[in-house]
Amino acid sequence: MEWMKLIGDSIQYIEERLDEDLTVDDIARHIGISPFYYQKGFTMLCGFTVVEYIRNRRLALAGSEVLDSDRSILEIALKYGYDSPDSFSKAFARFHGSTPSSVRKSRATLKSFAPLKIKVQLEGGYLMDYRMEKKGEFTVIGNGKRFAYGGAKDVIPHFWDEHYASGKGKVVCGEFGICLDEEKGMDSFEYLIADAYRGQEVPEGFTLRTIPAFTWAIFPCKGPMPSALQETNEKIFTEWLPNTREYEIAAGYCVERYDDPRKYPLGMRDENYTCEIWIPVKKRQ
Repeated sequence: MEWMKLIGDSIQYIEERLDEDLTVDDIARHIGISPFYYQKGFTMLCGFTVVEYIRNRRLALAGSEVLDSDRSILEIALKYGYDSPDSFSKAFARFHGSTPSSVRKSRATLKSFAPLKIKVQLEGGYLMDYRMEKKGEFTVIGNGKRFAYGGAKDVIPHFWDEHYASGKGKVVCGEFGICLDEEKGMDSFEYLIADAYRGQEVPEGFTLRTIPAFTWAIFPCKGPMPSALQETNEKIFTEWLPNTREYEIAAGYCVERYDDPRKYPLGMRDENYTCEIWIPVKKRQ
């Protein structure tokens, strides 16, 4: 309930300031949680990032003003955070399918994007296994790529497919899947298909990364990939973290550790396949 209230409060805060300068830092500060945690939880619950939500709401409102007001295109562009009519026109056309000038001249069809409304449902009462474990720093060798937070769960499985199809699986088998957002940014993160580094040569196209020492909350996950992993990850960020009074995220890392698929009749699609999700945590102040 507390987490849903925070999201609801943040949406109200956004809606009241759509024609003002607005950042994820501002919103997170208003509801009293870290920007990284807020962005991650918002995306998990809503299916798109905070930045995407703000952009879509502004463009939807701008469409109504282009159609029904006497304001100039420049005035509307500036009101909703665009520096020039050209940048506004491009974003407007991507969203609505028509430029502002053509909408005003021909009364073209516009797209709507309604504000989110939170429906409170009775949830919880679930059992979620986890353990706390201190680990020293460790180095991995991996194949990395950046992804936007919005829609990442749909495209990362394809990245794994590309990794093996290209022959890179002969260098890195994929013991780990690691999300790295050390700056705790708002739009994107680096994802690494990785193995523990044991001093071998690093071929072109691969990188070495050292994961710092942390206390990790480790969540076991059982079932066919990637759905079982995604369901556990969603529960961590929408149920466990919002409701734990003792811990908070310590840094912008998330580690998936995979068991050897050769141990299972159907590999990673097996109903008994196991992996783990590691979240770095620290005691709340």
